Amino acid sequence: MGESRTELLGWLNELLQINYTKVEQCGTGGAYCQVIDSIFGDVPMSRVKMNAKHEYEFLVNYKVLQNVFKSHKIDKPVPVDKLVKCKMQDNLEFLQWIKRFWDQNNPGTHYDAVARRRGGSTETPATIAPLGRSGGNLTPGGAKPGRRTPLGGARSGSSAGVSPEIVQGLQAQLRELNGQTEGLEKERDFYFAKLRDIEILVQAQVETLEAAGADDHTLREIQKILYSTEEGFEVPEANAVPLDEEETF
Repeated sequence: MGESRTELLGWLNELLQINYTKVEQCGTGGAYCQVIDSIFGDVPMSRVKMNAKHEYEFLVNYKVLQNVFKSHKIDKPVPVDKLVKCKMQDNLEFLQWIKRFWDQNNPGTHYDAVARRRGGSTETPATIAPLGRSGGNLTPGGAKPGRRTPLGGARSGSSAGVSPEIVQGLQAQLRELNGQTEGLEKERDFYFAKLRDIEILVQAQVETLEAAGADDHTLREIQKILYSTEEGFEVPEANAVPLDEEETF
């Protein structure tokens, strides 16, 4: 409990042969999975995405972690909904627990972290910097107030007041945001497809019971949940492109 963030990161980087610089990076879930693997040696590391960049990939890692906890009867809830947000405090608390668990259970033998993940990439994305930059009085577009400069590049001439570095930085952020949007759309469609499968199964069972003159309260309640909506909610189109992800829960 008394270990600082620096000490915890030092231990984590040495154990797993990675180069994390912030506790928040643990929110992807990959490091937690491999720490547990260093104890038991049976985590399916081929399914762990150490370089996960999107929340739906983080969820795959946490599903692996929860399955391992269950198989080894580890009575510790994993607050997935908090950890995936990559907030420092939530991940610091869980990393502290992981370190204590490792101290109590590690077998004391050499652990080849790189071999266990088969040399897979451990690059972990940093949090996206805010568009506004301090000290420059720049608008989100990178230009001085009162001027409008397209993201594609600055105006010709030095009067534009936008350095190539700022333009390149904003373009990189835009690409990252586009990638995150694509990931969120895939995640949405992934879960919508699962709910649609459940809906079909429930409806089929209800119709079967109705034909036999029977009913099932639980199935009716499930239907109510499936069909309930909130103001501003839009159902994804039925012909949305299905996911080609091979990972499933």
